[in-house]
Amino acid sequence: MISDDIGELNSQIASQRLPSLNALRCFEAAARLEHFGQAATELHLTHGAISRAVRSLEDDLGIALFERRSRRVFLTDAGRELAQAVQEGLERMRGACHRLRMRAANEQRLTLSCEPTLLMRWLLPRWPAFHRRLARSHPRAHIHLVAGGGPFSFGDGIDLAIRRDDFSWPASTHSDRLFAERIGPVCRADQVRRWFGPQLELRASTPLLHTRTRPSAWRTWAQISGREVPSAARPQMYEHFYFSLQAAIAGLGVAIGTQELTAEDVRSGVLAAPLGFIEDGSSYCLLAPAPPAPGSVHEQLLKWLQGVSAAAGKATGGRRPVKAGT
Repeated sequence: MISDDIGELNSQIASQRLPSLNALRCFEAAARLEHFGQAATELHLTHGAISRAVRSLEDDLGIALFERRSRRVFLTDAGRELAQAVQEGLERMRGACHRLRMRAANEQRLTLSCEPTLLMRWLLPRWPAFHRRLARSHPRAHIHLVAGGGPFSFGDGIDLAIRRDDFSWPASTHSDRLFAERIGPVCRADQVRRWFGPQLELRASTPLLHTRTRPSAWRTWAQISGREVPSAARPQMYEHFYFSLQAAIAGLGVAIGTQELTAEDVRSGVLAAPLGFIEDGSSYCLLAPAPPAPGSVHEQLLKWLQGVSAAAGKATGGRRPVKAGT
């Protein structure tokens, strides 16, 4: 025997059950337009489909939602009450879906700021490989590259940045090390004997190529390598690090280059690094406002950058400076 309590419970559950969401969607359009035909056009359905959906909803609720007069339909009081509730609910759902879509789009659309010379000579030549990898794992993602150096703010439209740690950044900044900076004199391969003596010492007449963005590069190299820079050498000043490297490629003198930025030119024989490269105590880092989330575009970029850096280090063998007389 079924008790009255169970019967009342089942009745309450049935009364709280939501009707068909498709029927509610058809009803909302018909109520808003007060026209079954126009609702059918808006939802790409037939007039009969709208009529059946509304009729099933009325049967489910046990109350008329429309008055049907002379091929026109008019909302009843019950219909207006339900229409307002359904419209408010749909608006909340539309708003939530919009916000979620925008959040997902923003999470996959990042701006990466990179020091100009590193961007031109190191990152861009390798970027197509990462772009192909990203397209496989995050087909809707896009990373916009911009050139920039020194201090910056994540609130200025920058999501991630690659910087050398030769300046201080806020303690709240998350940093992941990419590779150590290794520096050394570089020049055209066919100019080595002209600019360097028998013991690979810099000749007094060698033009030294300087840059305003790294004004202490030669002094730093001399201190960590234990070698002398001829005081009588003719200095040439360039506005940017990139220009000094291009001047070295053009055969205008000897510049302080870095292992990462000159690796391809040294490998191809365009440039030579007669004294090798030595760590100067600084490193390049990927900076972000927070650690990378698992599976994020940020995490994939970090792993790729670290992989490229490790592969480049193995390829060059981490060459140390050549000592005089060896």
